[in-house]
Amino acid sequence: MTRPVRALIDAQALRHNLKQVRETAPNSKVMAVVKADAYGHGLAAIANILIEAHAFAVASFDEGVVLRNAGVAHPICLLEGFFDAQELNLLTHYRFSSVVHNLVQLKQLERCQSSSPIDVWLKADTGMNRIGFVPDEVPDVLARLQKCNAVGRVRLMSHLARADDRTDKVTNDQIALFTQLAAGLELECSLANSAGVVAWPQSHFDWVRPGIMLYGASPVEGHSAAELGLHPVMTLTSELIAVNHRSKGDCVGYGGEWVCPEDMPVGVVAIGYGDGYPRLASALTPVLVNGERVPLIGRVSMDMITVDLRGRPDAQVGDPVVLWGQGLPVEEIAAHAGTIAYELLARMPKRAPRVQIN
Repeated sequence: MTRPVRALIDAQALRHNLKQVRETAPNSKVMAVVKADAYGHGLAAIANILIEAHAFAVASFDEGVVLRNAGVAHPICLLEGFFDAQELNLLTHYRFSSVVHNLVQLKQLERCQSSSPIDVWLKADTGMNRIGFVPDEVPDVLARLQKCNAVGRVRLMSHLARADDRTDKVTNDQIALFTQLAAGLELECSLANSAGVVAWPQSHFDWVRPGIMLYGASPVEGHSAAELGLHPVMTLTSELIAVNHRSKGDCVGYGGEWVCPEDMPVGVVAIGYGDGYPRLASALTPVLVNGERVPLIGRVSMDMITVDLRGRPDAQVGDPVVLWGQGLPVEEIAAHAGTIAYELLARMPKRAPRVQIN
């Protein structure tokens, strides 16, 4: 029998979440963000489910090639752009569009003798202060791109820095600045990430770029995914592989940090940080055993965790366990581990097989 860890990928939930995006931003095209192995869900499989998206966004050339090799014909945008001039001919071969966010890229395009033009997204920095041209540079850069023989269609893009906080005024400032930059340019524009889609309708413009919300996690502080009408796509599952009866005073796990307060049943689950479960998950992090919550106890090890079964004294070896997903939001587990849902999902290793359902 194979080890029971599985990451169940709910195709119906993914389609539902895409529908939520389209209903929330009905006048925008959807560029589905599938970077980082589709946030850990499986790049090619996820893209082939999201066939109703208008385009896909990846971080790099290599991710885009995976999609093309999987038969994906949609437009594909490289969010970090190309990294050297040698990639430019390959961009035309694979029909990728590229973000252009610095002068080095611009000069490489101006020197390029491409056999066919490359569509680009001009990246403006409206307040993220990470990559992109400052607003005063945008008119000159745009003029140079439009004169460049290697460049086809030019679009305008920026990125929201604090849209997850509905009360943060910086987002309004970014939207106003981007609107000002776009005025009169007659370019297709894109600003909204998942949080922009959900919380800032004035950021929708021609294209939206949903990421985390497609996978059923909340992009907005203070609002659960369920409250936003999103369904979890990944459910991380395993089984109890042991049920042991421990005595009061027994130490459980590495370091002996957790001590049994009374005689009690302790369950062992075949899951650990080698499978993507967070090593820093704190004691009392919830786990579902037979659909009921029980708390994590002791340290997370590479292949196993231990759970307090006093609330489930009938639990037996082979009983199903949910670590996050259906019935247990990944955001909740992330909070217990001092991180965010994005990290837990994106860091899922190949060791946990993805199994598509629905």
